Amino acid sequence: MESFRGKALSWELKNGVVELALHRAPCNEIGSLTLEELEQFVKVLERVTNEAHALIICSEIEAGFCAGADLRELHWRSQQMERKDAARGVRDFLERIHRVLNLIDASPLTTIAAVHGVTFGGGFELALVCDLIIADKMARFCFPELRLGLIPGFGGIPRLKRDLGNAVVRDLLLTGRSFNATKMQQVGLVSQVVGEGEPLRVARATAVQLGKFDRRTAVAAKRFIKPIPYEELRKEIDVFCELFAEPAVEAGLRKFVESEEAQPYLP
Repeated sequence: MESFRGKALSWELKNGVVELALHRAPCNEIGSLTLEELEQFVKVLERVTNEAHALIICSEIEAGFCAGADLRELHWRSQQMERKDAARGVRDFLERIHRVLNLIDASPLTTIAAVHGVTFGGGFELALVCDLIIADKMARFCFPELRLGLIPGFGGIPRLKRDLGNAVVRDLLLTGRSFNATKMQQVGLVSQVVGEGEPLRVARATAVQLGKFDRRTAVAAKRFIKPIPYEELRKEIDVFCELFAEPAVEAGLRKFVESEEAQPYLP
């Protein structure tokens, strides 16, 4: 697996572990550029499954793991295009990001998200495709889409329902409030809470441990315990696109873009 460093992310394979690092300022917002590089990554990932046993996804950005979708790009699209064309473009983007995340979710590798700081929206959804989430004690998880009149669109709802009880799912989706890493460990989403600056080190140590076991067993176990809710994922896209056509979304996006706060995605 050749190493790669792009404008939004980088990857390399070393000692049987693939590391995917996000590094797009200000906080790894997922827009067209990141999606294109993720599409390149999953093509390479499929080619190296026989050479690796684990995948780690992490962030080089101090502010956090990922603040979610690039809302400024989404707003720009909605302003530059006819509403019908903008909606078609949003659906195309969602279908592409779902393909990428579904491939990571279904990868035979054991996947680990090493997260810190802001893990919101699409960033939270990226972490949810991983088998294990290792979070530093300052990490915060949130679906702020409610403020925009939207639901999560990168697969968050079906994957939350797969992994958590409905009471927690409803709380995250309907209130928009954030949970800290300790709370997420208590409800069963985060596997380990570690000190600040420690998630990647602990993820690497975990990946080394994983390499000691028979890989066929891990692959079979993952397939058994981690079904992918494809039908619900497709429904999520439909609901998101229906909501995107509502005037409240345009108003919410405009308010976000015009905000003078340094990090308007924070609660």
